[in-house]
This record gives sequence, C-alpha cells and structure tokens, in this order.
Amino acid sequence: MSTAGPEAVGRARFLRVDGVPLHVRTEGSGPVCLLSGGLGSSWFDWDLVVPFLAPYRTVVRFDRPGYGLSAGEPATGCPAPTAAGEAGRIRAVLDGLGLREPCTVVGHSLAGFHVEAFARLHPERTAGLVLVDGSVEAAARPYPAPGARDLAARAAAGAATALAVPYLLGPTARRAMARLSTVRREDLAPAPLVRHCYRTGRALRALLRENGRYLDTAAELDELRRTRPLAEDLPVTVLAADDGCRTRRTEDWLARQRELAALLGADFRTTAPAGHLVMFDRPDAVASAVLDTR
Repeated sequence: MSTAGPEAVGRARFLRVDGVPLHVRTEGSGPVCLLSGGLGSSWFDWDLVVPFLAPYRTVVRFDRPGYGLSAGEPATGCPAPTAAGEAGRIRAVLDGLGLREPCTVVGHSLAGFHVEAFARLHPERTAGLVLVDGSVEAAARPYPAPGARDLAARAAAGAATALAVPYLLGPTARRAMARLSTVRREDLAPAPLVRHCYRTGRALRALLRENGRYLDTAAELDELRRTRPLAEDLPVTVLAADDGCRTRRTEDWLARQRELAALLGADFRTTAPAGHLVMFDRPDAVASAVLDTR
C-alpha cells in the first residue's frame, strides 16, 4: 500500500498510502508502539503521552486521511472507511517506516475498532493491544444503504465547506468537544494547530464519513471476532475512563468496558478522574497500560 521506504525515526514525514499523503511522526527508541486517535483526532492529541513512552518505545503516530496534516481522500471515488481498511492502513504506515517487528497497537475511542481489527488480521505483526476508552457496540446493526449514506456525508461536507462552515466554526467545535471530554474542561492541544487542522473541509469530510460508517465498522469487527481470533498469548488491556461521578451514565459505560475486557480476555483497568480524552487527563495511565503489555 505504501510507496515510501524506511527512514530513521525521530522526525515528522509523509508516507503515501493508497495515493494519499499521510502525516506520520516517530519518536523514541525500543520496541514499537503505534498510537491511533478516535473520531476527529489529530496526532497532537497524544502529545502528553509520548514523553512517558519515548524513553522506552519507538512511538509512531499518524493522521488518518483528512485529519491533522494528512491530505484528504478524493471527494469522490474513494472507498468508505472500514475496519479492515484501517487495519491495512496501519500496516502500510509501519511498512513504510521499515518497522516490521511486532508492534503494540493502541487505539482510542473509534480507533479501538481499527487496532483490534489489525490484531486479528495481522497477528504476526501484533505484540500487544491497548484500547483506551474504546468504542463498544454489542451486536451492532448498521443502517441500510451504506453507499448512499457515505455519499450523503460527502455531500454534506462539501456543502458546509462551500459556506465556509469549517473555517468559521471548526476550531470552536473542536475545542468545545474536547472540553466536554475531559475532567479538566479544557482543550490542551496547541491553539495554532487546532486552528490550522480544523478549519479545513477535508477534516469535516473525514469526520462525517467515519461517523456515518460507525455501526458498519462495529458490525464488521463483530464478524472478525467470530472468524479471526486473537492470538492466544496476546497481551490485551482495556483502559476505561472514570470521571469520578457515580452517575448512571458513568456506571453503564464502565460496565460496557468491563464486558469488552471479558470478551477479549483482557486486563481491565480504570483511571480516575478522567474523561473520554484520557490522554489529556491521565497520560501517565495511558503510558503505563502500554508499557505493561511487553
């Protein structure tokens, strides 16, 4: 999938994967771990975690098409997001960097689907699996007409971009969602990078397309769970955010995370106080979950 060759770690670069230039960053040294963010995330959402990992791991971060500094996929003619497709993208990024040893893959939120699919489809390349407040959808049933839904998502993004909605409101919406997703109630990402990355129509298109395919991706992963078991000795950790509020919503979420851990035979951990953006509230806990896998 990737046309780029290996290069020394410790810098930012671009790899062309399926014709799309992807922004990739590597830091540190040692066994490889790859960090993949959730819906609408960019590479810098892991900034607070990397210093805990880099002394012990080669840390790989990348932006999926449309996010961060990566180019967007073509407005038409590109396949809709899938779990298998994202697993293939992860492998292509590692291959493009020349990192072919088994890797610990770490996925936050929606990207939990992606990294679990990677572990199931590429067991020989997987050293560990860490799900950071990962998405959970038991027995997902997608809405009908996936092609029409993807077309509608692209059309909506195009119309909004023509009206300058991402430019005017994108960074504000990003900051609002981040504040709601942390116990700190603040977006710790650098303001200039937020403005640069979230004013673009490509980011909105990527977000709408991934969101529109959410249940499809969950259902696809359910099928992989039936047909492609995880390696028997694979270390798996489910790290769940606990905001410290004993509300029904919090208890329900923690129960779903426990069920996910049981399904995967995973080590179940909670970290508190932390919102959904665990990387902001408890970067040390995220790093510990990664370092303990190997």
